[in-house]
Amino acid sequence: MALGGFANITKVPELRKRILFTLGMLAVYRIGVFITAPGVDRTAMRAAVQKSGGLLGMFNLFSGGALENYSIFALGIMPYVSSSIILQLMGMVYKPIDELRKEGEQGRRKIDQYTRYGTIMLSAFQAFGIAMYLEGLNNQEMSAGKYGDVVAHPGWGFRLMTIITLTTGTAFIMWVGEQITERGISNGISLIIMAGIVTDIPGTIGNYLAQNKGNVQPLNIGAVSGLILLTIATIVFFERGQRKIPIIYSRRNVGRRVYGGQTAHLPLKVNTAGTIPPIFASSLLMFPATLANLHVPGMQYIEGIIQRGDWVFNTGYVLLIVFFCYFYTAVTFQAVDVADNLKKQQANIPGIRPGKQTAEYIDRVLTRITLPGAIFLALISVLPDFLIRWFNVPFYFGGTSLLIVVGVALDTVRQMESHLLMRNYEGFLRKKARAQA
Repeated sequence: MALGGFANITKVPELRKRILFTLGMLAVYRIGVFITAPGVDRTAMRAAVQKSGGLLGMFNLFSGGALENYSIFALGIMPYVSSSIILQLMGMVYKPIDELRKEGEQGRRKIDQYTRYGTIMLSAFQAFGIAMYLEGLNNQEMSAGKYGDVVAHPGWGFRLMTIITLTTGTAFIMWVGEQITERGISNGISLIIMAGIVTDIPGTIGNYLAQNKGNVQPLNIGAVSGLILLTIATIVFFERGQRKIPIIYSRRNVGRRVYGGQTAHLPLKVNTAGTIPPIFASSLLMFPATLANLHVPGMQYIEGIIQRGDWVFNTGYVLLIVFFCYFYTAVTFQAVDVADNLKKQQANIPGIRPGKQTAEYIDRVLTRITLPGAIFLALISVLPDFLIRWFNVPFYFGGTSLLIVVGVALDTVRQMESHLLMRNYEGFLRKKARAQA
């Protein structure tokens, strides 16, 4: 990457404004993380979240610590992500949603509106669940005594106030994400998740140094840092990895001009599913621990079998990630639709007949390249457990978190570079590398 590319950012006023707007909106989001919602003892809430782990720990990670602070943004942006995934899955079984998806920009706006409605409903449901969970934590035993009165005045007044406060907070975060997408850089929702993860890194490093005063092991730190850098390089390699299927456009006469006869390619990503499979897999495996904390009968026994770090958890984690990679790829990438679009554009794959055979060929190629992508996601996701075991690292190094951070960073760099290239500025890649591409 050329340093001159970053210097060109200041030469494009529109790009500079977009970057400043993005940073400003992210700052507003981070300020809101520290605004405590009423009705809960913040110290007791932090102790409860840190002890319970499970889904609460994952939500706390993606919300940037907002849940353990019982912030107005405690739910984070996860209800929006869940609503988006539900709408995508409904497109497979509910024909009206599938038809909207094919209507282009107008259909996309309608689906976005349904996603917002779903976000509000999921937020209200999750906020009610959190309110009931917090009321149940009052005076419960923990390792060093009791939580104390987590909720000062339990009852329907607290529940309604929690639903209104947390739902409003999620709706505001959703609006901030949409504003960043429209007037800032890259996907706003992804940047908000990334900001929540990145801001936790300094505190994690500080806790490690505080716990190991006078006993910091440079070799372990160097080995872990080297593995992290190697992991980042591997993520970049697979995130940018593509299988390019050659396409030839047929010649056609329009008046006196001849169009077509050009060659192009259809890019198929090795990791089409992104970070969704690890999130789905970890949610399913952490669900018994969350139910056990709610004293659901039988869940404590299942929690004892599925312990993070043991071979049962890791084996199930890997298998679920591979399954969700294929499942989510099949949901989001429709080979039949791609084949129909190629046929309408009078394009074909050399040696493959248009229509059904093209769809079968694309599906066969995608199935083959999804396997290494699934194995890659599984290895990155289970890496933290091995780091803890081999190097006795006292903080949890999240492979899924690193996947999100690197993926969003790559997408943001691509968006910034596209703005530079549109105005005839050299981007972040060197000219030699661009010429070879």
